[in-house]
Amino acid sequence: MMNLHLLVPSLFWPDATLTGIYRDLPLPALESLLAKSARTDVDIRQGSEGFEGIDAWLCRAFNVVKQQDWPVAPITLAADGAEELTAGDEYWIRADPVHLHIERDKILLADSRVFPVSAQEADQLTELLNRHFAASGQQEMIFLPLRPDRWYMRGMKTLPAKTHLLGEVANKGINELLPFGENSGLWRGLFNETQMVLHEHPLNQLREARGEPAINSVWFWGGGSMPRSVAAPYTYVWSNNILANALALAAGIDHAQLPPGGQGCGRSAVSGDQLVVLDALQGKARYADAYGWRESLRNLEQNWFEPLLEMLKQGRIDQLVLTVISETKTKNFTARSGDLRKFWRKTRPVSTYNDL
Repeated sequence: MMNLHLLVPSLFWPDATLTGIYRDLPLPALESLLAKSARTDVDIRQGSEGFEGIDAWLCRAFNVVKQQDWPVAPITLAADGAEELTAGDEYWIRADPVHLHIERDKILLADSRVFPVSAQEADQLTELLNRHFAASGQQEMIFLPLRPDRWYMRGMKTLPAKTHLLGEVANKGINELLPFGENSGLWRGLFNETQMVLHEHPLNQLREARGEPAINSVWFWGGGSMPRSVAAPYTYVWSNNILANALALAAGIDHAQLPPGGQGCGRSAVSGDQLVVLDALQGKARYADAYGWRESLRNLEQNWFEPLLEMLKQGRIDQLVLTVISETKTKNFTARSGDLRKFWRKTRPVSTYNDL
């Protein structure tokens, strides 16, 4: 038995009025899967924290308990090769490199999906931050660049933060999205302090001379201590997403990078309930890259939706669930092989589902 659960953030273009974005984009397999599926919606605007996106969805799916934040930092820290640092209740928070720029009356944030960061640059900038905070008597605050685009900060004596996930602030004005809650003053102060330290670094002047955005701040998010328990409802995870793979590692289940297409899942010897994270559309939608989003959707149609629809017809997949996350709703489309014979469920254009 094989059940596949596809997690596809931003499958529908976020601006529902821009139906022309689907013009001359044939999507027969996707349209068939959507039409034959049973659909359930979850209005995420009803939650007290508002939109949280793929990271919150993954944490919930793996039964991770929310602390002040969703504890993304310690979970990915372990997967990035520093599992020994997550022992006990030590507090870690992500402090990822970002670029801030002023546009009209807003300060907008761009993350590393739209600019390169080298390992050498990451080492130089975090070394500067570590020297600065050590000199100011805050030796316990240590920035650790385990990956060029994933930095961590250990705050042994620092009060936990309440923050917004990086995925929900990318390409948005940050004024209303800074750390909040009881310790917000401390964390907003740290945020401002890191900007002042990084702003004049010669490395950023070199980046700007090359036409690259300056790495002029860090975004604090996903703080906490390692969860006591991570439980997976899946037998296998296929993903290029670091959090999904880190959760699989913490839950003790096998995982692998995405194969080139859906046939790779079908050829595997894996059975049971499998999670497939297809998040290529998310960054394109977040940064309003219409061309890139269309090309990514075209690729998903050819390499994933077409072969998976055929596998469903052949009975090689017992159930296919497609979960779509947007800023207002999470939609689940569930299809079983027998549902494909329900001729009365007529296919309709993908744009008609674009009411998220």
